Amino acid sequence: MSKKIKQGAPQVTPYSVAIGLIMTVLFSAAAAYLGLKVGQVFEAAIPIAILAVGISGALGRKDALGENVIIQSIGACSGVIVAGAIFTLPAIYILGLDVSFWHMFLSSLLGGVLGILFLIPFRKYFVKEMDGQYPFPEATATTQVLVNGEGGGKGARTLAVAGLLGGLYDFAIATFGAWGETISTTFLGFGHAIADKAKVVLKLNTGAAVLGLGYIIGFQYSLIICIGSLLVWLLIIPGFNLLFGGQVLDFMGSGITQTVSEMSADEIFRTYARHIGIGGIATAGIIGIIKNAGVIKSAVGLAGKEFSKKGGPAQKAEETDRDITMKTVVTGIVITLLAVFAFFAFGGVVDTVWQALVGLLIVAVISFLFTTVAANAIAIVGSNPVSGMTIMTLIITALVLVAVGLKGNAGMVAAMVIGGVVCTALSMAGGFITDLKIGYNLGTTPAKQESWKFLGTLVAAATVGGVMLVLNKTYGFTGEGALVAPQANAMAAVIQPMMNGGSAPWLLYGIGAVIAILLTVFKVPALAFCLGMFIPLDLNLPLLVGGAISWYVSTRSKDKAVNDARQEKGTLIASGFIAGGALMGVVSAILKFAGVDWFLKGWNTVAEGHLASGAEAIAIIPFVLLIVYMTRASIKR
Repeated sequence: MSKKIKQGAPQVTPYSVAIGLIMTVLFSAAAAYLGLKVGQVFEAAIPIAILAVGISGALGRKDALGENVIIQSIGACSGVIVAGAIFTLPAIYILGLDVSFWHMFLSSLLGGVLGILFLIPFRKYFVKEMDGQYPFPEATATTQVLVNGEGGGKGARTLAVAGLLGGLYDFAIATFGAWGETISTTFLGFGHAIADKAKVVLKLNTGAAVLGLGYIIGFQYSLIICIGSLLVWLLIIPGFNLLFGGQVLDFMGSGITQTVSEMSADEIFRTYARHIGIGGIATAGIIGIIKNAGVIKSAVGLAGKEFSKKGGPAQKAEETDRDITMKTVVTGIVITLLAVFAFFAFGGVVDTVWQALVGLLIVAVISFLFTTVAANAIAIVGSNPVSGMTIMTLIITALVLVAVGLKGNAGMVAAMVIGGVVCTALSMAGGFITDLKIGYNLGTTPAKQESWKFLGTLVAAATVGGVMLVLNKTYGFTGEGALVAPQANAMAAVIQPMMNGGSAPWLLYGIGAVIAILLTVFKVPALAFCLGMFIPLDLNLPLLVGGAISWYVSTRSKDKAVNDARQEKGTLIASGFIAGGALMGVVSAILKFAGVDWFLKGWNTVAEGHLASGAEAIAIIPFVLLIVYMTRASIKR
């Protein structure tokens, strides 16, 4: 990574801005579909960087490294804006309420802008002052792609092949139902009996995109996530059935009438077990803030020194260390917060000006404090625990809004929109620190990245709002065949009882809090573990398979350079699976929205007297072939 952008080489050009915005639209649509389908939003930095390199090479552009950084930085708005929107706003649909395009657009736009502005004062601390002390895994990988890409477009070809394969694979599942999307132990007779009596069931999603996600997450963290999930599905859910089977447990006052034994394993998960994971995530977020108190103080101190400088050419920063001025940042924060207040007060979010002020205070305080948590998580493990932090925000928001008289349906919509602004701000803060680290590695001008990030945010917010409207009309978020949207379902489960006279399941949250504290004491990443506890098992097991492939291909040789090369090639293939699978998923959704139905219902429907369809019976075969391809192609030099 010793290569730097040549002095005077172009960075912001009509070409780099235009390609960056095209990437923003494409990957916003793809990430929105994938996130609502499986609950994981892929980080777009690596695939966009590879495509940028391939396009510049195909067009014969010279000294394109600076332009490619800008393309990546603008395009990466897609994943972070998507995460902020889909983790919260679909919950409004799930609750049976309605949300307009403008609510989704303004929530995403204002949250994204706030995240950019809150992060800029922390850039020098995380990117420069702590250089070499944080691994920045995604920024490191993306930098390697951009640098290596200057020598040719081989990486782009590898990505294209994998993208085509992964896209066609997931298209065959989503559009035709050629084989089952999920494999379950209920496929077997004794597995069905165990699920019915003991509430023990295992499930595996067979999609290419989810497998690719697991590879990039890596074996260590995918294992931790999966263990959290297995704790729920093999111990907590059967334990609830064993201990309280004949009882009706209604922790939230939501009118439950079924006994625990009358529920399926999935119903026990949604009603009880998932709340334990929510409590764990919220507690892990608080622990993160406490741990990062020093980071906040240090970063604010650096920003304060710059803001207090009196003009003068002697103190002018180098081009590679020049941010947007602090006066501009502070002015921008004030204007954005005023816009947030106007949105809440006059955009149909809350009923009174007082409630709008309360919402504004929640957004400002929580977004600022949790910015460091998001940046720190990205810097260390490359994963932003934004969903857990948002759940805590929703709990606080619900308590405060009820206290100021906003309840019921109006309170639920208000809480979700406020939560959406905070979630997007935190998602943007975490993702943007990666872009700035890439720029620091390669010698770009931070102010240029910061300035054009706002345009990318605007385009991503508009795209995500439109895609969510299409997906809601096509699939919906409730009922048979609905999009999973696990985070949004978790948010809805938190808000609904609190806004309708009930209460939150504090006992379950408390159990989760104890688990998070114990995990922290024993130095186990609590956020990753607790995330696994509330995402469905079928979406976690393939992450472990992908992580295991990553470990396997990177440990077969005694030569570290060979292992690293294989690991990097596997990352390109995994990125192709993710991008191709997600993009073709959007195509499939558009076809369905247009009334085109090619789904093989007879083949993919369980016949009377059978435990599984023909499609599920053969699903393991293409999944194993996909694993074999990914493994062999990664090892092959």
